Amino acid sequence: MTSLYRRTSEGSPVPNPFEDPDASYLVLVNDENQHSLWPVFIDVPDGWKTVFGEASRDECLEYIEKSWTDMRPKSLIEAMKEK
Repeated sequence: MTSLYRRTSEGSPVPNPFEDPDASYLVLVNDENQHSLWPVFIDVPDGWKTVFGEASRDECLEYIEKSWTDMRPKSLIEAMKEK
């Protein structure tokens, strides 16, 4: 089983920044309309843009659940429409 925590040099647990329920997050979307929960203190990676937040983890997850209703990449959705 993989731990959600890493350890500091003193051995105390450091929470995974993507799992911290008390942190602030963004929702990112890429060109394929794939969504990602992203901690606000980490730079937004190239190819992604912010579409929601800064907000709580729960608010961001709720946004993703309501907005990302089709998990297929945008290119696949468009290719299937052409058939």
